[in-house]
Amino acid sequence: MDDLEKQLICPICLEIFSKPVVILPCQHNLCRKCANDVFQASNPYLPTRGGSLTSGGRFRCPSCRHEVVLDRHGVYGLQRNLLVENIIDMYKQQSTSTSSQPAPEMKPDQPMCEVHEEEKINIYCVTCSTPTCSMCKVFGVHKDCEVAPLTSIYQNQKTELTDRIAMMVSGNERIQGVISQLEETCRIIEENSRRQKSQVCEKFDHLYAIMEDRKREMTLQVSAEQEEKLNYIQGLKRKYNEHLEAMSKIVETGIQTMEEPEMAVFLQTARPLLKKIGEASDTSHLEKVERGYENMDHYTANFLKQRKALRSIDFIVEEEEEDEEQEEEEGAGTEEEQAEAGASDSVAPPLPAQSSLKAASS
Repeated sequence: MDDLEKQLICPICLEIFSKPVVILPCQHNLCRKCANDVFQASNPYLPTRGGSLTSGGRFRCPSCRHEVVLDRHGVYGLQRNLLVENIIDMYKQQSTSTSSQPAPEMKPDQPMCEVHEEEKINIYCVTCSTPTCSMCKVFGVHKDCEVAPLTSIYQNQKTELTDRIAMMVSGNERIQGVISQLEETCRIIEENSRRQKSQVCEKFDHLYAIMEDRKREMTLQVSAEQEEKLNYIQGLKRKYNEHLEAMSKIVETGIQTMEEPEMAVFLQTARPLLKKIGEASDTSHLEKVERGYENMDHYTANFLKQRKALRSIDFIVEEEEEDEEQEEEEGAGTEEEQAEAGASDSVAPPLPAQSSLKAASS
């Protein structure tokens, strides 16, 4: 019978299940009143009517911690365990019939007084907060203490323990809710962080693209002047080569004339040759390169302002977000135009090729 009674004890009130007994989906049983008290403590913010919840919620079994989602009837929507109710009725009838029989002998495992070994513990010392026997009250250390029956103290402490357990169950539910919220907050933080990192990388990639475009344009500008100057120098070189070749032929002709033995023939060819030599010696028609023509220092770039601007890149405050959106609406090419204007301020314009040339004087 004792083993059967243990199976019929509610884990909340520690009493035999009271009618009606409810059965949870996890097959654990509770008193309906105890289940409703735990449910109300776990869901303090749900609307109630007449002391009972009027809408569904979550209920966690105190035996196995299995979570059950209840409908709008709450605990009263759970099924009754009629089999357990019948067993309880049979157990109570059996207990009533056996109570009329002579009391059985005291079992060896019944608590006995440590001082008076033949006396069972049957009273509670309120002053010392400990159970004791009648002999200790009359003759022992508790004779001046206040005592009370075990049954009254038992009921009071059981009620207190039940309330504390219900409070702890409710507290655990609230803590579990807070933990779930913290986990959700961590997930949201990670998601927001990934999104913001992606946006920052996208902004920097766009900035890199603008810088690459400007670098290509400025390099092409330098290359264009390089090709123009090289073409001019190559043309001038060809002119000087042609003049040198013509002078070499005149010199060769002059040497041959110097070897002429006949004076009349020499005089006939000497004067035209002297005229040719005089004309060939005149290089006024050949252009000369101005000093510093090969210099390309006017393309020196100074990006001090841009470097400071890049180092000052940072996240904007909330007041500046509207301004940034307005600037973005002005056109996708605005940033490129600003970068181009900044580069033009830092790079000197190229000198025209014609300004570097001057006619050679004889």
